[in-house]
Amino acid sequence: MSMLEAAVTETSEPSPEIVTRFAPSPSGHLHLGHAYSALFAWRLANRPGGNFVLRIEDIDGGRNKAEFEDAIYEDLAWLGISWAEPVMRQSERGAAYQAALDQLSDMGLLYPCFCTRKDILAEINGSAGAPHSHSAYGPIYPGICRGVADSERTSRIDAGTPYALRLDVTKALEIAGDLTWHERTQGEQQVLAALLGDVVLARKDIATSYHLAVTIDDAAQGVTLVTRGVDLFDSTHVHRLLQDLLGLDTPEWHHTPLLTDPSGKRLAKRDNPLTLREMRANGVSGDAIWAQAIQSLARQATAVEGI
Repeated sequence: MSMLEAAVTETSEPSPEIVTRFAPSPSGHLHLGHAYSALFAWRLANRPGGNFVLRIEDIDGGRNKAEFEDAIYEDLAWLGISWAEPVMRQSERGAAYQAALDQLSDMGLLYPCFCTRKDILAEINGSAGAPHSHSAYGPIYPGICRGVADSERTSRIDAGTPYALRLDVTKALEIAGDLTWHERTQGEQQVLAALLGDVVLARKDIATSYHLAVTIDDAAQGVTLVTRGVDLFDSTHVHRLLQDLLGLDTPEWHHTPLLTDPSGKRLAKRDNPLTLREMRANGVSGDAIWAQAIQSLARQATAVEGI
């Protein structure tokens, strides 16, 4: 049994009809962390009744390049990963995102926010009663624009003021009631969507956000188990809430430890870690890639037991 097979076997047994996915952004070349995520999801689905799907998350057109998308396919094939066709591309999914926004708007759950990041920080720092906790996405939005009158909203939009569409999480939770979701490493979780505040679901320049797009697309691709890094654990509260509001099926989740470099720093494209393409050019084999992933995980106290 290979290390990859042993790692997957040690996790709780998934449904025989499991569907997993890998959803990279074509904003750079894949690195070791991406390889681990893709191999983990692929192996879980690589059994009778399983299905592994690929999605290109290219909603941010300013950062994406066709050459990086082509490289994704090449790197995955080099790792021995196959996927179901056709590949979903978020840039072609605008109608689906707009339909979801329309549905949430009809429910009275969206409002335009005209705040800049500077505005949000000033409100948080200047108000003793404002939230002070931070999420992976920055300071929690304190609701500055939630109470703006409809007439003022219309006037500012008509004047061309940039804005984002935010989800009124408090009102959404009142509609949804008590919700839970299942994390395969930690069990049943109570939805606490307020952890991220009134999240942005769309902007004037980008027709959807990560939160909305990933929720809609996972449902459209029939994903039954979402595997992703533990840094997105809190986001799952919002995604579960959106699934309920939009009447979508609910998958399970499995959040994995993040891969780090020898100094303990998380691997990220912005830091230009050694890419899979560079490793391949240096003669590294696909099997060696998994071995490196295992070594990185071993440096973390939060590594999944058995890996």
